[in-house]
Formats: sequence, structure tokens, C-alpha cells
Amino acid sequence: MDDQGKLAALQRHWIASDANDFEAEHDIYREDAVLDYPQSGERIRGRSNIQQSRFVQPNKKRFTVRRMVGANDLWVSEFVLTYDGVPSYVVSIMEFRDGLVAHETQYFGDRFEPSPSRANLVKRTG
Repeated sequence: MDDQGKLAALQRHWIASDANDFEAEHDIYREDAVLDYPQSGERIRGRSNIQQSRFVQPNKKRFTVRRMVGANDLWVSEFVLTYDGVPSYVVSIMEFRDGLVAHETQYFGDRFEPSPSRANLVKRTG
């Protein structure tokens, strides 16, 4: 799979994620894929376990992709994941092997108030 094919697969993945289409969302993963959440210390092995872990989440989720960049077998997606109306800023790093994701690591960051010390240096973005 070339870079255009991987980008198209990522686009389908995030659209399916936003629609809670758990079947299509997980088509991107190898059967033996690994998903890491470093902040909680969790590692999930296997596409079916990754899919089940997302299916059992009780929260209402929405995904807004800000950008996707990558080449060859390493791709990064930056998006806002809104759980029950509360946004988290997420970076997903996906490593492809044989056209499917073999390893994904997701990093989460919560919104915080800007520092008054730099108020004259920044423009608020929302």
C-alpha cells in the first residue's frame, strides 16, 4: 500500500470512529495489532481486544481530525476526542506493516487556561 492508500485508510478509520461504526473503525488493524496508552499504562493486544475495549466504553464520543501526516509506515493523526461534551486533544501514532496498523500509541492532553504572563504574546485560537 502506498502513502495515498494509507492516508485514505486513516480517513476511513477516523470517519468510522466518529460514527461509532466499530466494524469499519477496526478494519485498519492487523489481527496481532498492539495499542498503547502510555498515560494509563495500558497495552491492548489484538484487533478484537482493541475493538472490544472501545465498544464497552460508556461515553458518547466524537472525533474531529485536525491533521494527518506521515510517510511510508509511520503516520500521525492529531484530533480532538470529545467524551460526553468534554474535549481532549489526542495524538495517535500508527505504525503500518503490510498495509495494516501493527502498532498504535495514543497520547491525550486536556485543555488548560493560558498563562497571564504571555497574554501579550499570543492569539487565542478557541
